[in-house]
Amino acid sequence: MTRTAAALRKLAALTAAALLGVAAAPSVAQATPAPKAPKEFVALSDVDPTIIQEIRYYTVHDFVGERIDGYKKPMCILTRPAAKALHKAQTGLLKRGYSLKVYDCYRPQRAVDHFVRWAKDLDDQKMKAEFYPQVDKTRLFADGYIAEKSGHSRGSTVDLTVVKLPALPTRPYVPGEPLKACYGPQKDRFPDNSVDMGTGFDCFDTLAHTDDPRIQGVQRANRDLLRDALSGEGFVNLPEEWWHYTYKPELFPDTYFDFPISRRSLTGH
Repeated sequence: MTRTAAALRKLAALTAAALLGVAAAPSVAQATPAPKAPKEFVALSDVDPTIIQEIRYYTVHDFVGERIDGYKKPMCILTRPAAKALHKAQTGLLKRGYSLKVYDCYRPQRAVDHFVRWAKDLDDQKMKAEFYPQVDKTRLFADGYIAEKSGHSRGSTVDLTVVKLPALPTRPYVPGEPLKACYGPQKDRFPDNSVDMGTGFDCFDTLAHTDDPRIQGVQRANRDLLRDALSGEGFVNLPEEWWHYTYKPELFPDTYFDFPISRRSLTGH
């Protein structure tokens, strides 16, 4: 073998080795896997398929006016004890001709962050006329309507209402349609197949306080119906929101999760 041929062979070997090293090296551009839910989380529909689900933050009909980050599917995810307790409450309500309907359940931290960004953008007030007509947007943090953390992210909090059976469908919201104040009479609010609770869901108004003295008659009876059904199974109401309940004791009282809302997040559980 000539000296030139030997040099060429050595160069080819070094080149091949270098290429193999590149192929074996991990890609720096690989996507980070989405976080998964702990095994203690379940889809509510797997525990009780009779509970109606209308997951508002998957739609554009919410106080932001767009689908919220992290809502990949319109489904309710909760810790298993909370889901089982809802099933027990539902069993009692079904015997009386009613059903629970959930608006929101587990909420990822990225969704809460979306709310915070929106609240800081004082120019974005496209949904004000329905959800916070009497509240100045500069007051949302001070008045407690928006916060950096939410109990929903811990997995045992749920927003819900009661529906009289047989349940009528709720028509979809049409983006750009005229908005109606959430605290008006039921016939003047956006239609919802819920019984009349005195305000719509996510109404940033003191009339939404569970025990506001202005709520009387049928509206008071309906709020009490929901509270009685849930409190008997371990749920505690947030006094400022008639729809907001947390199952106690919480499995994760100090952990704020951020896995997205999807069946894939529950894979393997």
